[in-house]
Amino acid sequence: MSNNAKSDAAADDSGSKPSAKRDAMLEIQAEVQRAWAEAKIWETDPPTEEEAKDEQGKFFCTFPYPYMNGVLHLGHAFSLSKAEFAARYNRLKGKRVLFPFGFHCTGMPIAACADKLKREIATYGNPPVFPKEKDENEEEEEEKKKSEAAGGEAKPTEDNGGKKKGKGGKKKKKGKAAKKKSKHKFQWQIMEEMGVPASEIAKFQDANYWLGYFPPIAKDDLAEFGLAADFRRSFITTEVNPYYDAFIRWHFNTLKKKDKIAFGKRLSVFSPKDDQPCADHDRASGEGVGPQEYTIIKLELQKPYPASLAQFEDTDKKIFLAAATLRPETMYGQTNCWVLPTGKYGVFQMNDENELFVCSDRSALNMSYQDLMPTRGKPDKLGSVDGAALIGCALKAPLAQFDKVYVLPLLTIKMNKGTGVVTSVPSDAPDDYAALMDMKNKEKLREKFGVKDEMVLPFDIVPIIDIPGLGTNAAAKLCTERKVKSQNDTAKLAEIKEIVYKEGFYKGKMIVGPHAGMRVEEAKPVIRAEMIKAGQAVSYSEPESVVMSRSGDECVVALTEQWYLKYGEDEWRARVDKHVAETLETYNPVALSKYKYTVSWLREWACSRSYGLGTFVPWDRQFVIESLSDSTIYMSYYTIAHFLQGGVLDGSQTGPAGIKPEQLTDAVFDYVLRTGADRGEYPADCGIPRETLDRMNAEFAYWYPMDLRVSGKDLIGNHLTMSLYNHAAVWDSQPDMWPRSFYTNGHVKLNNDKMSKSTGNFLTLNQSVKKYSADATRFALADAGDGLEDANFSEESANAAILRLWKEKENIAELIEMRDQLRDDGGDDEKMTFMDRVFANAMNACIAEADGFFAGMQFHEALRVGFFEFINARDLYRAAAESMNRRLIDRYIEAFVVMLSPIAPHIAQHIWQSVMKRDGFVANAPFPQPTAPEDKLLTQQITYLRQQAHRMNAFVAKKKNSKGKKSKKGKQSEEAEKEAPLNAVYIYVASEWPEPESSILKWIAESYEADPNNVISVKDIAKRLGKSGLAKTKREKGNAMSFSAGVLRDLQVRGKDALNVKMPFDEVALLREHTHVATQGLTGLTTIKIFDAADPDIVDPNNRAGVARPGQPEPYFFHAE
Repeated sequence: MSNNAKSDAAADDSGSKPSAKRDAMLEIQAEVQRAWAEAKIWETDPPTEEEAKDEQGKFFCTFPYPYMNGVLHLGHAFSLSKAEFAARYNRLKGKRVLFPFGFHCTGMPIAACADKLKREIATYGNPPVFPKEKDENEEEEEEKKKSEAAGGEAKPTEDNGGKKKGKGGKKKKKGKAAKKKSKHKFQWQIMEEMGVPASEIAKFQDANYWLGYFPPIAKDDLAEFGLAADFRRSFITTEVNPYYDAFIRWHFNTLKKKDKIAFGKRLSVFSPKDDQPCADHDRASGEGVGPQEYTIIKLELQKPYPASLAQFEDTDKKIFLAAATLRPETMYGQTNCWVLPTGKYGVFQMNDENELFVCSDRSALNMSYQDLMPTRGKPDKLGSVDGAALIGCALKAPLAQFDKVYVLPLLTIKMNKGTGVVTSVPSDAPDDYAALMDMKNKEKLREKFGVKDEMVLPFDIVPIIDIPGLGTNAAAKLCTERKVKSQNDTAKLAEIKEIVYKEGFYKGKMIVGPHAGMRVEEAKPVIRAEMIKAGQAVSYSEPESVVMSRSGDECVVALTEQWYLKYGEDEWRARVDKHVAETLETYNPVALSKYKYTVSWLREWACSRSYGLGTFVPWDRQFVIESLSDSTIYMSYYTIAHFLQGGVLDGSQTGPAGIKPEQLTDAVFDYVLRTGADRGEYPADCGIPRETLDRMNAEFAYWYPMDLRVSGKDLIGNHLTMSLYNHAAVWDSQPDMWPRSFYTNGHVKLNNDKMSKSTGNFLTLNQSVKKYSADATRFALADAGDGLEDANFSEESANAAILRLWKEKENIAELIEMRDQLRDDGGDDEKMTFMDRVFANAMNACIAEADGFFAGMQFHEALRVGFFEFINARDLYRAAAESMNRRLIDRYIEAFVVMLSPIAPHIAQHIWQSVMKRDGFVANAPFPQPTAPEDKLLTQQITYLRQQAHRMNAFVAKKKNSKGKKSKKGKQSEEAEKEAPLNAVYIYVASEWPEPESSILKWIAESYEADPNNVISVKDIAKRLGKSGLAKTKREKGNAMSFSAGVLRDLQVRGKDALNVKMPFDEVALLREHTHVATQGLTGLTTIKIFDAADPDIVDPNNRAGVARPGQPEPYFFHAE
C-alpha cells in the first residue's frame, strides 16, 4: 500500500482524511514558529540576579554537530530528538536551558566528494554523460555470445525458483528493490538525489562551496522541525571560520603544552589512495575497526622447491612461508603448516635482500606500508605459486619439536584474512586438531591432495600448555567430549575455540621451553619479543575487518609519521576512568560498561592528516587536525560563539562583541574559558576591552559544565570517550568542568527495515516534516523507542499521530465549550465522588511517572504515560462518572497540554493559545505536579472494576458468537434466532482461595519468606500436592500446576504482593457500590446482583459460585422474565 493510500485508508468517522488535518497542522506549525522567532524564545543568556531567584538552575544540552556533506535525515532526527525533548522538559522544570547547534565540516568526506565530482566532470563533461549501465539480462546475453563464439555452450542460469535453464533461457527479473540498486553511483547522481539543482552541481567541485550550501539548509530544516535551539551560537568548522579556527588552535596548543601530543611513527588504518590515515569519520564502512596485531612466524621452505619456485633454487635467498598468528607462545606445539589449495600466493622481496616471503597479495600490501619491504606501498613481487603446489613441501618451523614439518591443505583458510598461511598447533587449536585428525584418519583425503603418510602420521600432538580442568591437550579433550566428527563441525569448533583460548590465556601455564611454569598471559609477549629478536618472526598488522575509505579504496594498516594524542597515558586514563565510574551519568548500565571498556583500550590516536578540510596543526602546517580531534571540547565554544559570530555561520562578519579573529590569541581563550585559579591574566595587548572578555567569561562560567550530550551509541568508542579525555586535559584541575551526562541511543530503522537510499527506504528530515508535519514526526520519533537497541520509526505511527493529535485538540475544545455545564465543587475535596477521586489519583500517578520518565530520558515511556494513559484516564472518567468535576477537567487540560509540549510543541502551543485562550508560551509553563502521592489502593480498586468490565464484556461477546455457530452448515437455527436476550447477571465473589490453591499459596509464601532467591519450584509443589491428596483427578492436578506456574511468574514481577491470599478491599462492597463501572459496556441489563460465594443462602441456579476466586468474580448471565 502506498503512503497516500495509507493516509486515505485512515479516514476518521467524519470522512476527513489525515492529509487535510496534516495541512492544517502544517499551517499551525508555521504560525507557531513565526511566534517563536518574533519572541526569540530560544535565545538564552545567563539570568540577572533578580531572575536567578526564581530559577531551578541551568541545563546545558548538546548534540554532536552533524556532518555537512548532505541534508539531515531521520537518523539525525532520531538522536537529536532526545536532546530536544530533554531541553524542553528541563525548561518546563524551571531551569534556564541552553541548546545550541553547530555544523561539522572538518575531515575528508567533503574534500573526497568534491574531488570525485571534479574527476567525473573532467571525464564525462558538464553536464556529464555517463556510460550506460548494463542490466542483468544484457550482461547474461553478452556472456552467452562470448561462450558461443568460443565454441562452447551457454552457461546454464538459475531462475528465481532455483531451477536451471538451458541455452537461450531467460532469467527472471528481480524485485523492485534489486532493480533500484545500482552497481555504481556517480557523485553527480548523488547530488541530484539530494535535491541539488543540476545548474548548481558543478560548483561543488570546490570543497568550500559545500560549507556555504548545506549548513543553511540544515538550519532551516531544524527550525521547521521545531528545534528549540539558540541559533545565535551556530557555526561551521574548518579554517573557513576564522573564529572557530582560533579556538581549535588554542585547544591544540593547550594539549601540546600539557604534553598530551607527540610526533612519531605509529600504526593506523590507512587509505592508500588518500595517502593518509583513515579515521572513523573518513570511512565509508568499517567505523570502529582498528589495527589487529599479528606475529608472522617465518617457516623456512626446505629444498627442493616446487617447480613454480625453481628459479630461486640456486640462489642465496631463503624462502619463508609467512604464517600469521595471534598466539606466538604456542609455536612449541607446531606439527604442520596449512595453506589453501586453491589460493594464489605471491613471492615477495623483504627488506633483507636474502629473504623472500610467500603470502597473499593483500597481506603483502599491508607489509609494504609497515617498513617490512623495500618500497612503501609497492610490494616487489618476484613470483607466484599456487597453494596446491606448496602441499607436501618441507619446512623448518622455529621452536617446533620436530626437525621439519610439512605443508598440508586446509579448505577453510580465507585469503582476505591474515597472510593465507596458517601454522598448526593441534594441542591448543581445535580447528587444527580436527583438520589434522581428518588428514591422519582419512587415507582418501591424503591421496586427493598428494600427501604422503610420512608427512602426517608420525606427527603426534605436542602438549605445551597445562590448563586447569582441561589438562595438557585441551583441544583434543573437548573435541572428543563434544563429539566433533570432522573439521566441518564449525559450530562446535567455534565454541571449543572460545573456551580453550580464553581458559588457556588467563589460566594456563607453559610446560615447555625456557619459560615453563610461567602463566601464558605473561609468557606471550616475552616469547614474541624473543622470536622477533632472533629473526624467527616479524610483527605484522592489518585492519580487524574490511575498512573502505570514502575515496573508495580498501584500507591497510600503515606505519606513518604523524601527530598523535597520547590517550591511554596512565595518569590521564586514571582521571577519566574515575570520572566515568563516579560522576558520569550514562542512563544505562550497558552504556556505562562500554565507556569503561573504551577507556581501558583507547590508546595513541593519530590526530593529524595531510588531506581534507579543517584547522592546520598550529606548529606544523603541513598537517590538518582530523575530524574526531577538533570536536571534543567545542561545547565550550557554544558559550561564547554568539559574542564572536552572532549566528553568521562562517564567521565572515564581525559579531556583536566587535572582536576580530586575529585578536583571539591563546591568552584571550585562557582568560575567557577558564575560571578560578586556572584563569589566565587579562591580556592587555589583545585590543579587546576587559569588560567584554569578562562578560564572555561569565557566560562560560554560568553554562559550563555541559549537563547532557546526546549521541548515537557508535560514538562511545571514539568521540564521546575522547571528549572526556580532552576535558580532563584542558581543565585538568577542574573536574567540575567535565561533562555530567552522556545519553546514547541505538540506530533507527524505517518501517522495520534498515534505512537505505539504494532501496528507497529512506526519509530526510525535511521530507518527513512535509509529509507528516513536525509534530507527527516528533511523535513517531518518541514512540520509536529508547536505549541502545535499534528503534523503529513507523510511518504508520506518524500517520496515526496526525489523527491522534488533531482528535485531542478537538476533545479539549469540546471540554472547554461544555465547561460551564460541569459540576463545581468549590475546591472542596470532601465533595469529590468516587470517580472524581479515581480520576484525580490517575492524573497524579501519570504525572509522577511521566516526570520520572522524562528525567530518565525514556521518552517512549513518557509518551505512553503522559499521552495515552492520561487520555485513557479521562475517557474512563467521562464514561463512568455521573457528572464531571470542572476543577479536575481544568487540571487535566493544562497538565495534558504541558506534558505534550516537549514532544508535539506546535499543536500544544496552538491549544494553549487558541483553544485555552492562555497568554504567552506553553514552553514557559511549569511542569504539572501531583496534588498527592498515588493512592495505590484506589488504583487497585479501579483496576479491579475495569478488569471485571472487560471480563464480562468478553464473556457476553463469546456467548453471542457461539450462538451464531450452532448450525454446522453456517445457518442459525430458528431457536437461536428466537432465543431471549441476556438481560440479567448474577456475580459471585469469593473472598478466600479454596483447596488446593490455598495450600499452594501457603507453600510458596513459606518458601519465599525463607529465601526469596530460592523459591520452591513447580516440580516440588507437584510432589507436595501428591502427598497431600488435595488434587485427586488428572484435571485437578493440571489446574493446580497451571495455578502454581502462574503464581511463580507473578512473583517475579510483583514480589510478595503476588502471594496475597485476599484482596486488599471488600470486593462485594466495591462491586455493589460501583456496579455501573464493573458492567460498563454491557447493555440491556435489567437485573444485576452481587453475591458473596460463601453465603449459604445465595441464589446459584447454575452452580457458578464455586468457580469464583479472590480477584476473579464469576458472572452468570441469563434472561430474566
